[in-house]
Amino acid sequence: MDTKQEKQDKIVHMFNDIAPTYDLANRVLSFGIDKQWRKKGCNKAYDILGVSSLVQITDVATGTGDLLLYWRDIAKTRGIQVKNYVGIDPSVGMLEVARTKVDFAEFIVGKAQALPVEDASTDIISISYGIRNVVDRTEALAAFYKALKPKGIVVILEFTKQERKSILAKVIHFGMKHILPKVGGLISKNYEAYQYLPDSIEEFLSTEMLVKELEEVGFEMKYVKAFSMGISTLLIAQKK
Repeated sequence: MDTKQEKQDKIVHMFNDIAPTYDLANRVLSFGIDKQWRKKGCNKAYDILGVSSLVQITDVATGTGDLLLYWRDIAKTRGIQVKNYVGIDPSVGMLEVARTKVDFAEFIVGKAQALPVEDASTDIISISYGIRNVVDRTEALAAFYKALKPKGIVVILEFTKQERKSILAKVIHFGMKHILPKVGGLISKNYEAYQYLPDSIEEFLSTEMLVKELEEVGFEMKYVKAFSMGISTLLIAQKK
């Protein structure tokens, strides 16, 4: 049985390996709809904060930096000034790709459960499709709370476990379990990595349980919304 650290190291190594093809695989596997999920998350977060200037947005498990592009572009269209953008990820390979496409952010190698930022320093912490890859999730949520300024918010986009009662839900599950690994493996040449994705969703907690964990750390839930028949869920919580 792997220790927590061994399991986390294996996940990081896997993402290092698929980094060069990660963006292409995401677009193909989601049919591009993940762009809409990310836009909705950013817009709703800006709505909840309701301010015209921010000191810092910190994107955790930033991967290739995709979400930072949405944070910046949507802030510009809404006339919101953001001083600092920071991307944090334990995968050196992912950050190498991020630095080639996002030239306005600082990228730091680091873990969600030990954020390399000062306490009470950031207005928004986001993590998109990465919280289920954090082995010490409770520690990570506590680290998010500590790093946020008072009234700061955490924005989580994730594939969460759903009850598969309907025929459509069963069809979606079949696609995630059997078709996604083959297509993702074909693009990345790493079939094991894309078998991990549906398996990690199956092993992950439900939306209700994630809400409970956020509240236990001290967050106040502000918004929970499932998209695309429950494939993806957006959760936004605020530091009290």
